Amino acid sequence: MLRALLVLSVLLGLGLAQKPRVVIATGGVGGVYFYYGTALAEIWNKAGAAEAQAIQTAASIDNLLLLENRTGGGTYYCATVLPDSAYLAYTGGHERFKDKPAKSVRILFAMYPNYLHVVTREGAGIRVLQDLKGKRVSTGAPGSGTEVEALLVLQAAGISPKDFAKQERLGAQESANALAEGTIDAFFWSGGLPTGAITELAAALARKGQRLHLVPIDPRSTVAQTFQRRFPGLAGTGVIPKGVYGTRADTPTLTFWNLFVCHASLPEEAAYALTKATFENLPALRQAVAAAKDTALENAVRFVGGTIPYHEGALRYFREAGAIK
Repeated sequence: MLRALLVLSVLLGLGLAQKPRVVIATGGVGGVYFYYGTALAEIWNKAGAAEAQAIQTAASIDNLLLLENRTGGGTYYCATVLPDSAYLAYTGGHERFKDKPAKSVRILFAMYPNYLHVVTREGAGIRVLQDLKGKRVSTGAPGSGTEVEALLVLQAAGISPKDFAKQERLGAQESANALAEGTIDAFFWSGGLPTGAITELAAALARKGQRLHLVPIDPRSTVAQTFQRRFPGLAGTGVIPKGVYGTRADTPTLTFWNLFVCHASLPEEAAYALTKATFENLPALRQAVAAAKDTALENAVRFVGGTIPYHEGALRYFREAGAIK
């Protein structure tokens, strides 16, 4: 007994028998990131892989800053992020990271695809991106991946926020509320399908005899081609089916595979345990978050060998699981 206690004491002293303290930076309430991160924290806690908690944030850029600046003292930040935001932060291409690129970012796994939503209502006179000129538009919360994408889309389309009658910078839920109340005409949102705030907005508009409309982005357009050139392998195109939000037609748009990332200092054993707990509990994750249907081994490793490295602990699990050689 005494020998066992001495061994345990040594392990605790080395930090090997302690669960890592992990904070998952997510996004705003109403977006998929928040619910995904909350579900993941619960799974990790139940599996004994970590002492985890999820926190609400402004999403991607905010999350990457937290990961870089707050990890330490035995607490490790992980985060849900858009791949284009992560790429810009890692390479120093975003203004918040130009002096200090986020070289500590490591991928644990790819999660699910985000779809760019340009949300309005029928009758607002917005059928194409150029119709946003002279309108009241929210480009996403400050520090969010949505804001990054919105501004890049507008630039590619030859539009400036100065062309708007008014620019707002609101998160998903706040944007949806503002559109329902008629204080904005349209908003950008990058999220999984379905995004709860937009589902609720569609229902609220229907009660008023109105209908949600999503502005299409043709895969052959200059906007789509610009993104695919700038973020090779990260940006693609897809379709939001009309049944998701009750729109009149399917909507072509841009897609981006979300990444779940952590800090490079997260111990290899911890990264291995977190990844293992995630993929051994996919039914629970998928039950909690509809978009998690695309969280799967074959999708998780889609960026292996890309610009941003995977954490070695995650790679070890994926090798054992047969997802990579």
